[in-house]
Amino acid sequence: MFFESLASLGRVVVIGVLAYAALITILRISGKRTLAKLNAFDLVVTVALGSTFATVLLSKNIALAEGVLAFALLAALQFVVAWGSSRWPALAGLTKSRPRALLIDGRLCHDAMRSERITKDGILAAVRGSGHGDLADIAAVVLETDGSLTVVPAAALGNGSALANIDRQPGGGAVDLAA
Repeated sequence: MFFESLASLGRVVVIGVLAYAALITILRISGKRTLAKLNAFDLVVTVALGSTFATVLLSKNIALAEGVLAFALLAALQFVVAWGSSRWPALAGLTKSRPRALLIDGRLCHDAMRSERITKDGILAAVRGSGHGDLADIAAVVLETDGSLTVVPAAALGNGSALANIDRQPGGGAVDLAA
């Protein structure tokens, strides 16, 4: 069916505006961290907010108040998990992964690449994208917790303290470049 009634279209407009305003208000109150894309948990919250918005907007069976409550619940859960993760390392370990070195001192970490399902071509593209042409000039390529690749040129390594928390190999602990 292409068209049900003007009332159904009006409902979408009214509910859409009200739900949008409620979502923006809740996001502003909950802070910037709610929509951060720092880890898989953050992605789930972002997708769930979008899905909830679409459901409230298009489903006649979901009242606006229920949708607003769902927005608030998702924002509150994200806040609680982020707050708890910043205070208890065990919870942080459950909700987010550690960054992982895929290249150290110009050498590829093949076990890490296999484990993370990253190809050499992906690493080479990241290195080229950072404006470098020689792997020997790269101190590290790190797969970040949000899935992005960070390229650290050897010339910018300094004491390496920014790489202190990365995993070097599967089962291998963090790289200690600051020591």
